[in-house]
Amino acid sequence: MNTFTQEQKRDAIAQNYAKIASNDESCGCSPSGCCSSQNISLELGYSQEQLNSIPTEADKGLGCGNPTAIASLKKGEVVLDLGSGAGLDCFLASIEVGEEGKVIGVDMTREMVAKARSNRDKNGYDNVDFRLGEIENLPVGDNSVDVIISNCVINLSLDKQRVFDEAFRVLKTGGRLAISDIVLTKKIPSQMITLDSYGACIAGASFIGDLEIVLKTLVLKI
Repeated sequence: MNTFTQEQKRDAIAQNYAKIASNDESCGCSPSGCCSSQNISLELGYSQEQLNSIPTEADKGLGCGNPTAIASLKKGEVVLDLGSGAGLDCFLASIEVGEEGKVIGVDMTREMVAKARSNRDKNGYDNVDFRLGEIENLPVGDNSVDVIISNCVINLSLDKQRVFDEAFRVLKTGGRLAISDIVLTKKIPSQMITLDSYGACIAGASFIGDLEIVLKTLVLKI
């Protein structure tokens, strides 16, 4: 039986993504833990046109889908990306909401935030703001966001109830969630539960039914 502490799990996740950001590796939330960024992004539903429209350095192939494809973003909206990484989905959202809109990316890893800010500054995304913070304690005001997107990040959180509590706190009335993530359909074998597997989007994933209960409970509170 594994007895990792919450601190050990969190450190393993943070170290994994700090390494990816610092070394320009493209490893993370693919089933194998590794991926070739643009190829995997195409397989996950991004178009070549989308990938050509953003900085190459922003795509580290860390996702498990394309949340911008289901978000129905509109000009002028405020978008929040939970776990924004090097900025891939933020930059795509920036194009959709236009100059009159705003995109906020939140990430817990200093190295990722630095990478994303560098990508932003070099490419002139004036309507994008990257903030260092936890998705369980968002550095975002109440009732201030039209749309929340997230790509293969919530599974990494050690307190998913808190993540969704925070999401509903910052969303405006009528706001929406567009999330792509890893979910479980059966129990993970105990031998697969390692510290590395938390950073590879495996060990921390939730069952679909558990996430549905969390979301239904929050909706009833509105």
